Amino acid sequence: MINLYNTHIASLSIHRVGNKSRNEGILLSENPHEADDELTPLLKEFFLKPFRDKEESYFQFTHEADLEFHDLYNMVSSVFDTPDSIHEVSKKITKYLFDQSMHPHIKSGEVYVAYLEGLQLDNEKVDGIGIFKSELKQDFLQFSEGENQLLAQLQQGVGLNKLDKGAIIFNVEKEEGYKILSVDSNRYDTRYWLENFLGVDTFADDNFFTKRYLKFCQDFAKDVVFPAEDKKEEVMFMNRAVNHFAKNDQFEETNFMNEVIDNPELIPEFRHYKTERAPKYSIEDLTTFPIANTAVTAARKKIKNVINLDTNIQIKMDFINPESAERFVEKGWDEEKQMYYYLVYFNQEQKS
Repeated sequence: MINLYNTHIASLSIHRVGNKSRNEGILLSENPHEADDELTPLLKEFFLKPFRDKEESYFQFTHEADLEFHDLYNMVSSVFDTPDSIHEVSKKITKYLFDQSMHPHIKSGEVYVAYLEGLQLDNEKVDGIGIFKSELKQDFLQFSEGENQLLAQLQQGVGLNKLDKGAIIFNVEKEEGYKILSVDSNRYDTRYWLENFLGVDTFADDNFFTKRYLKFCQDFAKDVVFPAEDKKEEVMFMNRAVNHFAKNDQFEETNFMNEVIDNPELIPEFRHYKTERAPKYSIEDLTTFPIANTAVTAARKKIKNVINLDTNIQIKMDFINPESAERFVEKGWDEEKQMYYYLVYFNQEQKS
């Protein structure tokens, strides 16, 4: 869990980087940006707001040979070792970003490199390095006063309501490649930011495993449980799966299958589906792991609990009281109408 509200920008360097393939230049500021009581809070909100709203999917620096050959990893490590060096290292980071800006679609923009203090990660205060980039410019009117006349001039600038690209590197898990959060609002050049510049891969922690396994269960419910049973059983399977994760601290696959899969005939189907699909979810050898509560809460919000019928009727299942669906909803077949039906039992209708 992250908390960025008490984060302090200890140092900020601002540079400009162009598109190298279009022979656009690079501008490196000689000195760090001077703190401004009016501007600094706005910049802090500009930089950090996208990360507050972001589901926690961490990355880590990775290299096919060894991390010691990862340029950005080495630059970041040198700053964490000597925080006072951040401005000079920020120039190297910007040059490195410039060298990756070879695709014609990559836009020029401002690069902000900040040393961040007071980040809270898993209830511990840590330092971090923020690398942010603004690319898209907005038109705005600038007014000036002439003699008995108000003059309007069209100008362009950076809007502070949306960050184009950003990464926060937390000073934890150095040996594994640090814990990193990344945002990218512009999807036309995704490889450029994540792969070419940051050079990261998914950080395989409890949060990652919990999310991936629940996503695997969701696809199993849709691809196997629904065709074999019906929509009600698909919804109830996912409800049981999420509840199992919610009430346990440690996941154990055998216990999960015994508790969640009502139909014993689906257990071999579950094992077969996992064998076939595991690489897609990176859960090939995953049978036990600590459960991350934040990932369970996020998954519950995304799982649909509604049965949509082709007669323009919806039946909403209650995940808080799932036994109601088991006891009071039945599915059947009407020979006369040649249609399926759901039979719902109740004592009285509730007021809205």
